Amino acid sequence: MTYHVVEDPIKKVAIFGGTHGNELTGVFLVKHWLENGAEIQRTGLEVKPFITNPRAVKKCTRYIDCDLNRVFDPGNLGKRMSEDLPYEVRRAQEINHLFGPKDSEDSYDIIFDLHNTTSNMGCTLILEDSRNDFLIQMFHYIKTSLAPLPCYIYLIEHPSLKYATTRSIAKYPVGIEVGPQPQGVLRADILDQMRKMIKYALDFIHNFNEGKEFPPCAIEVYKIMEKVDYPRNENGEIAAIIHPNLQTGNHCALRILCF
Repeated sequence: MTYHVVEDPIKKVAIFGGTHGNELTGVFLVKHWLENGAEIQRTGLEVKPFITNPRAVKKCTRYIDCDLNRVFDPGNLGKRMSEDLPYEVRRAQEINHLFGPKDSEDSYDIIFDLHNTTSNMGCTLILEDSRNDFLIQMFHYIKTSLAPLPCYIYLIEHPSLKYATTRSIAKYPVGIEVGPQPQGVLRADILDQMRKMIKYALDFIHNFNEGKEFPPCAIEVYKIMEKVDYPRNENGEIAAIIHPNLQTGNHCALRILCF
């Protein structure tokens, strides 16, 4: 098994907000940092906050034509620029030009992509490579620094993932999900948690660049094992709801009894 170890210092970091225009915590933080970015600056590190889908942010909707977080594949990025393309595909090409090109030495080292979820996921980091020692160490640092506040790690390294995310332009993509928060709404506690996650992530990068050694570590991750649909009637309509004792119970073990 091959493991990815970072040897060169991290130089360029981007923080994306508004990939989904109705997930407002990242939008709020990025706009704040664009006006006053002192808290995200670290010596020797370029940190660029960026609103990824401004039209969707203005309308407070997830997207305009198609999901921006699903179109960063070679097919869409390689299409000839045209007004006939969906807005998000054109925007993806612009973002790839600014922060990529994807899969090149010139791409940004790290992109933090900020998201909210209506699910009760708390602070969740999204890992896309279980063999990346650098990200594993970073996630361990963030998780430890946030304690006693829980921080979960969601591994999406699975073959059924058919799309490429906005953050996939970077050499080391990091997804951040914090919830529960309704779409189009801001919550102070959720904002504070996301802000702390970015602070600790940047602190880790600074320490790494300064040559600090981190001891071996292990992290607990969650991943999709299978998808279980709701019971449905003969018309395909949902015929059951989640029991009150189970709703909002993300990251909890669930036993399914079949009769």
